[in-house]
Amino acid sequence: MFYHQLRNELWKLFAKKRTYIGFGMFLVAQLLIILLFRYNSGARAMITRPLLQMNYSLEQFYSSLTIAVPVLINIAYLLLPLYVALVGGDLVAKEAEDGTLRMILSRPISRFRLLLVKWVAGAIFSVILALVLGVSGILFCSLFFHSGGLFVAMPWEHVFSVFESTEGWERYIEANLFLTVKAISIMGLAFMFSCFNMKPAAATIVALSVFLISKILQDIPYFADLQPWFLTYHLNVWVDLFRQPIPWFQIGESMSLLFGFNVTFFIIGWLAFQVRDIKS
Repeated sequence: MFYHQLRNELWKLFAKKRTYIGFGMFLVAQLLIILLFRYNSGARAMITRPLLQMNYSLEQFYSSLTIAVPVLINIAYLLLPLYVALVGGDLVAKEAEDGTLRMILSRPISRFRLLLVKWVAGAIFSVILALVLGVSGILFCSLFFHSGGLFVAMPWEHVFSVFESTEGWERYIEANLFLTVKAISIMGLAFMFSCFNMKPAAATIVALSVFLISKILQDIPYFADLQPWFLTYHLNVWVDLFRQPIPWFQIGESMSLLFGFNVTFFIIGWLAFQVRDIKS
């Protein structure tokens, strides 16, 4: 029965046109960024200068993988939270707004089970969106750049790494897989607010506001010693996959905290939804 309910929920989710806004905007943004890297001499110089200073071969490391990483990072930092929050904020609030929740709750199904099905559907969407971001990015980069090793430079994250082709692919795939956790967590935050008595747009905006406030506080230099207390600090744990060596203990710590955040978001949303008068 859970499978059939989840299938129907996914059918409803992917039948909505706005569900595909994120996919379309990702493709447009990726193409624009990649074309600028391909034809803008300033962008090329900023990437190649550190390689030349370190005596690395441009033929080997100015590659599709090297370009795919900044494409992935910039979109994952800015656009990914927007579109997973948009879907998470719609999952419950939109049906409450349309009045379809009254019909659903007239059937013999608990509110907990209803929310669980919707949350799983949102999580599946978030995973697909994050994976499409990674796969489409490397495919587009392969059209304009040759294959080779991976060079990663993220000064704001204190990351500067060089990998041979095989290890570079491994790091890219692992980072993309861990990125799905960020997508699920932001979706879960928006889902929590969607369970409250508010409009879908309001749930999305409030979730994004919480995310951005956490990001602002994290980036203020005076609060550097408090960074591990902010949600966004742990959401970006996927970037650690590009470090040498990989800090697995720190990654495990952040993953366990994100698991706790997601459980907390769901429980708060469930409690708020449990006391709502929807059927009257």
